Amino acid sequence: MNLRDIKKDIEFLIGDFVEDCLLFAMLHPEKDMEQVEGLINEASDLADELVDKVNHAPKDVKKRAYYNRIGAELLTGLDGLCEKLSALAK
Repeated sequence: MNLRDIKKDIEFLIGDFVEDCLLFAMLHPEKDMEQVEGLINEASDLADELVDKVNHAPKDVKKRAYYNRIGAELLTGLDGLCEKLSALAK
């Protein structure tokens, strides 16, 4: 897997979450939209942080393991964001 693919995966998954947030906002206009906006900002911050890590990998680490950890961070971060979005629906 090359760096371009990793960055595309980050952008795709974060973009998919943002679409879910916007769909939630359209389907639930009675809910507090400031919280939804906060989730979108958190997702954007997560994407920025992960892309920065991809772009500035330390030279003394094993690359494959490093990028696998970034992928795990992406999935863990998105799981947390999805749980927060689900909690808003209750």
